[in-house]
Amino acid sequence: MPFFSLLLYAFVSSFTPGPNNIMAMVFANKYGFKKTLRFCFGVGSGFFIIMLLCSYFDLLLKSFIPKMEWIMSVLGAIYMVYLAIKLIISKQHENDNNGDQNSFITGMLLQFVNPKAILYGITIVSTFILPYHTSNLSLIGYSFFLAVIGFMGTISWSVFGSVFQRFLSKYRNQFQVVMALLLVFTAISILVH
Repeated sequence: MPFFSLLLYAFVSSFTPGPNNIMAMVFANKYGFKKTLRFCFGVGSGFFIIMLLCSYFDLLLKSFIPKMEWIMSVLGAIYMVYLAIKLIISKQHENDNNGDQNSFITGMLLQFVNPKAILYGITIVSTFILPYHTSNLSLIGYSFFLAVIGFMGTISWSVFGSVFQRFLSKYRNQFQVVMALLLVFTAISILVH
């Protein structure tokens, strides 16, 4: 298993801007870190459920259509390159949310409508996990591991919300280029292994 590539993709995906991280940053700026923790725990819980669902969905596809493994790897690599391109050309968006959205339930339910989380789950499981591990214990363990990384990303954006906000506004282009290049590197490493 290309564990370094898995970690690289997981960290880049979990720590780059997305619905979870942006909302956590905005909530922390508005309501403080302690009040944002419930949202972050909701994100982590929902993300764990999404990772489990993606694991078993991918396993089902792999079991019934074994030739899908290569296709899923290629699609995963294409998706990572697409994310890299979107990251470079994206514009900064301002989010304005009210306090009712800063809850555990909102954080958890957000994962079920978060395309970044769902596509991330399908991509990482089909590319890095299923070719090497298919036992229930492995799938649960990796789902938990990936949820912890996702939770760390969300917590980081909460803790350093105002710092990241200033940093991203000042060095946004450079940050996005570095993250995009890391995604492209990961996509290439998937196809080469």
